Amino acid sequence: MPLTSSSPTTFDNNAVSRSKLYKVIAASSAGTVIEWYDFYIFGALAAVLAGKFFPADNPTAAFLSTLATFGAGFVARPFGAIVFGRLGDRIGRKYTFLLTLLLMGGSTFLIALLPTYAAVGTLAPVLLVLLRIVQGLALGGEYGGAATYVAEHAPDHQRGRYTSYIQSTAALGLLVSIGVILSCQNVLGKPAFNDWGWRVPFALSGLLVVVSYLIRRNMDESPVFEELKKQGAVSKSPLRESFSDPRNVRLMLIAMFGAIVGQGATWHTAQFYSQIFMTNTLHVEFESANQIMAIALVLGTPFYVVFGALSDHLGRKAVMMTGMALAVVGYIPIYQAMDRVVTPSGTHVEAGQLENGTFKRYEDDSVVRLLETPQSNGQTVTKTEILLPGRDKLALIALIFVQILFATMAYGPIAAFLVEVFPTKIRYTSLSVPYHFANGVFGGCSPFVATWLGALTGSKLAGIYYPMFLAGLTLVVGLIFLKETKGRRLRE
Repeated sequence: MPLTSSSPTTFDNNAVSRSKLYKVIAASSAGTVIEWYDFYIFGALAAVLAGKFFPADNPTAAFLSTLATFGAGFVARPFGAIVFGRLGDRIGRKYTFLLTLLLMGGSTFLIALLPTYAAVGTLAPVLLVLLRIVQGLALGGEYGGAATYVAEHAPDHQRGRYTSYIQSTAALGLLVSIGVILSCQNVLGKPAFNDWGWRVPFALSGLLVVVSYLIRRNMDESPVFEELKKQGAVSKSPLRESFSDPRNVRLMLIAMFGAIVGQGATWHTAQFYSQIFMTNTLHVEFESANQIMAIALVLGTPFYVVFGALSDHLGRKAVMMTGMALAVVGYIPIYQAMDRVVTPSGTHVEAGQLENGTFKRYEDDSVVRLLETPQSNGQTVTKTEILLPGRDKLALIALIFVQILFATMAYGPIAAFLVEVFPTKIRYTSLSVPYHFANGVFGGCSPFVATWLGALTGSKLAGIYYPMFLAGLTLVVGLIFLKETKGRRLRE
């Protein structure tokens, strides 16, 4: 069937009951939240893992190495999209994302058992990178399956609303990971958590995956895919069909550079680089930074559904491009404001000794701690931590919340848009490959590239120009080439 055809499948997805649809969303989202939790627990613990799996005598190099390992999972995502996208288009949506769930959960659980650099040397980071790659492969197959599965149940005129629940799972997974980390820190105490307790959030993945698997195994296959099977129209070679037709390749390129690249940049800037900027650049104390992120995420996550539903009325393109445009013009003043909020003002009014360092209290009630940690090579590493008063924490929550709003505009409608662009028989593959390539290579590596640019130039704000460039590029390409898809019937 030509790619320009608008013929619907025989199955009428507009006839699916609302109760059935919410069951589909709940079952899909439960597993997807856990997979995102597994994937992002690594990023949330980047500062802790840096000292466990890489030489600690150079904290900046260790942190960058950890971010590079974090990025390796994103780089692996397109390859997972190729492997699991093909399986999803050939054997079905349900069985494919059952497999990705088990791979993700298993690799995350094994991270909890890994020996550290101090115990086995370079073998530790090698094993960590390998497990991180398995995580990336699994996630490369997860998103396309969940988004496609929900969209193929959703009515045409409300597809943006219902698929946006899947979009919110990424933020919920990150929120759960932060909540688990803070709970473990409070229960175990910071010294014990930094020593061995960081393994607990990874180990919990094993239990969460069992629960999710039990939920997902009772799901029915997508009715649209089942109808395709009855017609004998399932693709025998989804990869070949996706890449051999120049029109489909053009659609994938437009989707990638006209929507997904900027979406990935804005999402990862809001969810990750903002936290890295707080902890690594501005030296906000780790627990406070996680609390700030958690509150901003709680406030921002409902807006995925708000903007997904809004795209059913205003159009996918209008909502997504607005998010990109706001990111381009808003990032610099936002990050300048974050810097002003955290930087102590006035002279210090109190100074003293700590058990492992010194502190200074400033006129604005912020406290700067210089903590010294002896290393096995006889050297001492000094770490700066800034404790903020309540009003400054509220200011940071507001500034990160605004960034999350930009991300929800770009991300909320995108699942509906991608599903509506590609035909059913190659949808899983054609959707997953550009999505994970753009999010993995461009968006997922944004925290590393931005941090590297800051370290290279010595400028606090140098890193933010990278996601601004990606969002700007996507805005230009999207405005010129992106076609509106809202309300479109799903094609065979």
